[in-house]
Amino acid sequence: MHPDHLAAARVLWDYHRLNHALAPADAILVFGSNDLRVAEHAASLFHRGLAPWILFSGARGRMTQDWPETEAEAMARVARDLGVADDAILVENRATNTGENIRFSRELLAARSIPLATAIVVQKPYMERRSIAALEVQWPEVVFRASSPPLDFDRYCGGALTPELVTEAMAGDFQRILDYPALGFASPQDTPPEAIDAYRALVAAGFDGQLA
Repeated sequence: MHPDHLAAARVLWDYHRLNHALAPADAILVFGSNDLRVAEHAASLFHRGLAPWILFSGARGRMTQDWPETEAEAMARVARDLGVADDAILVENRATNTGENIRFSRELLAARSIPLATAIVVQKPYMERRSIAALEVQWPEVVFRASSPPLDFDRYCGGALTPELVTEAMAGDFQRILDYPALGFASPQDTPPEAIDAYRALVAAGFDGQLA
């Protein structure tokens, strides 16, 4: 990537991350992902005693349609391999987007009469802000804090997750942060000028593959 584009991508990366301070919660919720480091991070939080159980949510998506199992099942397998007990794991494997992650997770907990007042939502680093914005509107009675693998942009990118692919995803998420409040899907977020400038520069440079 051109150095100017990398600089803009790092600005968006820092914007999307919320750096929430974590405290013990009722549960850890993990929304669908093609990056299984998210499941590893959730297992780490569990072993730190931050919550007594983990709910993994996700079917198959654009980047996981060829997986032999759903995203939720794959992430649950990773957590089990890292020592999270089976009875501390719930799996919701129908959701195909953030709204469905929320809806179907709520339905699963309601069907099992499991109360929830506080939770940690675990996502990819650049999905923290959008997840919290959606939860504030679609699950307002629960207090959520966001967490993600502690990686900067340069260390996060690698293998199939190229800087170009991740940058396109971040641009798409930024667009949704701008557009979704008016649709009733998410809460409004502060958007500093430097983040807007970075987004516009990246879209103008062709990083528009995941725009709506």
